[in-house]
Amino acid sequence: MLRFAPSPTGDMHIGNLRVAIFNYISSIQREEPLLIRIEDTDKERNIPGKEKEIFEILALFGIHYQEEQFQSNNLRFHRAMAIQLLQDKKAFNCFCTPESLDAKKGASKEAKVAYRYDGTCANLPAEAVIDNPNPFTIRLKKPKHPITVTDLIKGESTFAPEDIDSFILMRADKYPTYNFACAVDDMIADISLIIRGEDHLSNTPKQIAIHEALGYTKKVEYAHLPIILNNEGKKMSKRDNGSSVKWLLEEGFLPDAITNYLIMMGNKTPTEIFSLKEAVKWFDLKTLSKAPARFDLDKLKFINREHLKGLDPKELSRYVGFADEEIGQLAKIFLEEASTLKELRAKVGAVFAPKSVPEEYLEGFNLLRDLTRKAPHFDDYEAYKNYLIQHSGLKEKNLFKPLRLLLSGAEHGPELSDLYGALKNYLKEVAK
Repeated sequence: MLRFAPSPTGDMHIGNLRVAIFNYISSIQREEPLLIRIEDTDKERNIPGKEKEIFEILALFGIHYQEEQFQSNNLRFHRAMAIQLLQDKKAFNCFCTPESLDAKKGASKEAKVAYRYDGTCANLPAEAVIDNPNPFTIRLKKPKHPITVTDLIKGESTFAPEDIDSFILMRADKYPTYNFACAVDDMIADISLIIRGEDHLSNTPKQIAIHEALGYTKKVEYAHLPIILNNEGKKMSKRDNGSSVKWLLEEGFLPDAITNYLIMMGNKTPTEIFSLKEAVKWFDLKTLSKAPARFDLDKLKFINREHLKGLDPKELSRYVGFADEEIGQLAKIFLEEASTLKELRAKVGAVFAPKSVPEEYLEGFNLLRDLTRKAPHFDDYEAYKNYLIQHSGLKEKNLFKPLRLLLSGAEHGPELSDLYGALKNYLKEVAK
């Protein structure tokens, strides 16, 4: 089984979506089920309704899964396994106060050395534990040997016991830390491959240490995806608009185009434009670059435009708020200068909206609008144009500028003959 394990603490990041897509593809390729696990044990940071939003986004992107789970429902397992580790003397109760730990961390920082837990409570006698009324955490005993993580993308990384340290498994409020809950849940679900961002690489040896302490011997595979950088070459954060899947969708990027781009980033693909279904046939985690991938909004716009061009005209028409093949053809004409649905809706909307006309063209515009309202139907643009010339007396700039404003609501744009071909059955609405 594979898993995608987001937290309901904010808008979904494109890095998370990329993890979901790669898990989905790999689950199909390996013929293993996919589990969606909502990691909701951080009660203070959870945002109500975000879990529903996660499932809605997965559905929108065509990411199908076989099981769903809320991490908080596994709390009884987290507590039971923490007790087991205490009984097996592979974990210990730690009574160190937050204040004393902060003081030690401060001293380490001042001395410019990495902080490590000093083992104060690691070997307390039984009576000192049983009779102690103070709050306590549960810590895993430091591993006795280095732990090596074998990664499908990054190769091998070895972590010394000192780097793994005696980290906390259960907080004083009797809720698990991220690493403990994650390790236990993966074990219960029998996860075979974990695909996630490389910011989790330092967590992996800790989770392996937990598995070893619990006697879990299954060999789990790992793939840590390189981080995504913004245009400035820095790690993409919530402050970067393109980092939010919700923002991209609101801007009018198609799910298929976003998927296409996220699969292509830092990857060698056989073609530039493809669907998720096509990617399943050739995608390989091992071909991904080890280097960070830079997010390029202009490149995404190009890919989005290509996917929009590939839509059936009637389907494209629905995307811009209509249900007519001719309006879809009109939208396709505007794809020469628009890249997103938001831009397309603005272009198409301007055709049917009241027009804002510069003073120098206003007289000619009003004349052409009145003539168009009275004009018979012309299948051919040349016939329509000749009719306007004959009855208005306008020529060249005095004709074409007002006519372009009438047909498109803008001073510049596609060929008038192309616009007319898509609008000839809507001229009365355009000239209202």
